[in-house]
Amino acid sequence: MTSGRPAARPASEPAPTADQATKDAMSNATTVSPAHSASTASTLITNIAALVTNDPSSGDGSPLGLVQDAAVVIEGDRVAWTGDQSKAPATDNRVDAGGRAVLPGFVDSHSHLVFAGDRTQEFNARMSGRPYSAGGIRTTVAATRAASDAELEANLTRYLHEALLQGTTTFETKSGYGLTVEDEARALRIAAAHTDEVTFLGAHIVPPDHAGDPAAYVALVTGEMLDACAPHARWIDVFCEQGAFDGDQARAILTAGKAAGLHPRVHANQLSYGPGVQLAVELDAASADHCTHLTDADLDALANSRTVATLLPGAEFSTRAEWPDARRLLDAGVTVALSTDCNPGSSFTSSVPFCIALAVRDMGMTPDEAVWSATAGGAAALRRDDVGRLTPGAYADLTLLDAPSHVHLAYRPGVPLVTGVWRRGERVL
Repeated sequence: MTSGRPAARPASEPAPTADQATKDAMSNATTVSPAHSASTASTLITNIAALVTNDPSSGDGSPLGLVQDAAVVIEGDRVAWTGDQSKAPATDNRVDAGGRAVLPGFVDSHSHLVFAGDRTQEFNARMSGRPYSAGGIRTTVAATRAASDAELEANLTRYLHEALLQGTTTFETKSGYGLTVEDEARALRIAAAHTDEVTFLGAHIVPPDHAGDPAAYVALVTGEMLDACAPHARWIDVFCEQGAFDGDQARAILTAGKAAGLHPRVHANQLSYGPGVQLAVELDAASADHCTHLTDADLDALANSRTVATLLPGAEFSTRAEWPDARRLLDAGVTVALSTDCNPGSSFTSSVPFCIALAVRDMGMTPDEAVWSATAGGAAALRRDDVGRLTPGAYADLTLLDAPSHVHLAYRPGVPLVTGVWRRGERVL
């Protein structure tokens, strides 16, 4: 990991067991019994119709580094070799991909998975004509505060399991539904048992118990709450938006987080034009997330910075809001990531493939761009180069599709194409 922190740990929930139909679909991709333990054995995955490496020096020379008739060698938890299958070295194991496509495991760099309850009624009302606003978060806050640690962890692992079945091997997740010192700290402790990409989002909204004194809540977030939460997190985030936190409040929160050793991320420019993107760039945030309402100045700032624009099409789908203009961002030279924003209010999906299909259909992205953004782009939004690509030395996080090309992720929306997943070199699906 480029940050110097330990690499993300594998999720601790049991590996999913495929049903018989899935087993039948996987019959052409069977692993020969290894001669050595999984930690030391080498495995060759061969007969890959199209391999996405995200290495422009490989294959067709595109950003995807697409290799036809390819193979991958895994040693331990890392990729050891990629290339033309006719040139593959000898290994202990062999997996026949059956003429399917292989790509890096998806990197979901924006989710909110530590929560209780759902907001079915709110969604139903919204689909019946009520507009979305930031205030609905309070419903989840009440349910989360009332839940036990065990209930919150069970919910988290449920959605991690869902995501894994759909090819996600690296994920970030946030607090933000506790909004008290104790509840924010416990959310981060629970999340940190499953990933190192943990974000402190005490500044999600001003909770009802501080509605009359937002300044006091900002002081709490930048003081006692930050002290309790910083040991469990890598990142700090703020919802910089009308109805949440303004630019000055957001700057104070993010600056305090940086002083405590946390790196910024920003919920920026989702519901309206505002200062979020400019603030993200000013503070060298790893990502500005949503980026729906952008001025030319916002675009220029992003294009001339390290800050990634993370687009979250599940939110626009679930709120019937205006789509972010991915084409405008890409044409300006901005680095773009695609993520799910999985949360119970505005984007209750754990499916990166679904978000890829939305981005291609409604946001002006090509299939190649959307796949890159959901893998290497997500890694960039986490400032990592050991995931999101299949190159020697990167983690062996692979997704096998029951299709000959990654383009099928957009071409066949809603179809469960993921038929195999390796995480840190271990086959988990």
